[in-house]
Amino acid sequence: MSDVLSEEEIAALFAQSNAEGGGVATDGSIGNELSDQEIDTIGEVANISMGTAATTLFSLVNKKVDISTPVVSLACWNDIVDEYEKPCVLIKISYTKGLNGSNVLVLSEHDVKVITDLMMGGDGTNLDGELGEIHLSAISEAMNQMMGSSATSLSTMLNMMVDISPPSSDLIDLHESGDGSEIDDFLKETFVKITFKLQIGDLVDSFLMQLYPIPLVKEMCSSVISNMEDDSESTVNDEAFAEEPAPAPAPEPAAAPQPAPQPAPQAAPPPMGAAPMPDMQMQQMAMPQQQVNVQPAQFQPFAGTYPTALQPENIDLIMDVPLEVTVELGRTHKSIQEILDFAPGTILELNKIAGEPIDVLVNGKYVAKGEVVVIEESFGIRITEIMK
Repeated sequence: MSDVLSEEEIAALFAQSNAEGGGVATDGSIGNELSDQEIDTIGEVANISMGTAATTLFSLVNKKVDISTPVVSLACWNDIVDEYEKPCVLIKISYTKGLNGSNVLVLSEHDVKVITDLMMGGDGTNLDGELGEIHLSAISEAMNQMMGSSATSLSTMLNMMVDISPPSSDLIDLHESGDGSEIDDFLKETFVKITFKLQIGDLVDSFLMQLYPIPLVKEMCSSVISNMEDDSESTVNDEAFAEEPAPAPAPEPAAAPQPAPQPAPQAAPPPMGAAPMPDMQMQQMAMPQQQVNVQPAQFQPFAGTYPTALQPENIDLIMDVPLEVTVELGRTHKSIQEILDFAPGTILELNKIAGEPIDVLVNGKYVAKGEVVVIEESFGIRITEIMK
């Protein structure tokens, strides 16, 4: 399944929504800031964008992901604080091309733990401990891919190139966050809140919120509506052009009289008692024979001398190419859980025995072995064996 919708698919979704009376719910408090057409438009834009993002998330967590029809409303920061009592994760996505502004995604702490555990190969039930940098880094990467595919769908809907910057994630205690300005300045004022129901297999059944500044919503709606009107006019013009009767063809000029064909020369009748000749033989006899100059093919003899030895290559041309030399003390394998348990003082046992030669690699390829030496205040290695 493709992560990007074509223009025909997007237009079909808009048409289906309008035919069904609109697929966007509102809470009745948004009419003073946005028109009904803008409400329907931003709802459908969010629905299509999140549908694309859900497909991307499915590929990351390998679980069925369902993001339901959005609910569009106006909100302020206190409304968000009242809805989320526990600490939650806010992901800021800024637009770098095509659109001016940013939006913020709000996910619960539990949902972030489930998503990141699935991304790291778990079954989504390892939710012990607090959210750390590894969780925030993983959810940022997930949102980067999800919103990247969403931006591609926006590019099709807005008929312009839309790109985003890498998202930034923060674990926020909303009751201690003030007015939200530390996340983005538009959260200090009234903004558009789009709420989705998020389901991931049987592990997540909660809500995902996307917050937009009102000017950005109006900019997006204006572009989408303008593109839809242009497409409609183009369709009407094409239909009108197709319905116009084709012009009558101009009468052809009278053909000039052609001279009567001369009768072909008749072959002489065969002599009495001879069998009649086939038509092909008759035609060959009637056609004059052409003289063809035929000469035997001539080829150069395979003679010549070959060099007995190749010329030496000019290796001086690559003498200045830098190579990366790595000295490897040893290796080991650890699970993600064991790596998460690392702390100052942790000892790792390597696959080398004390006193065993150290491997020397050039651009990742083993070339030599050696022993560790100390040169003044630095470590070095003395080559003891060249690998063949």
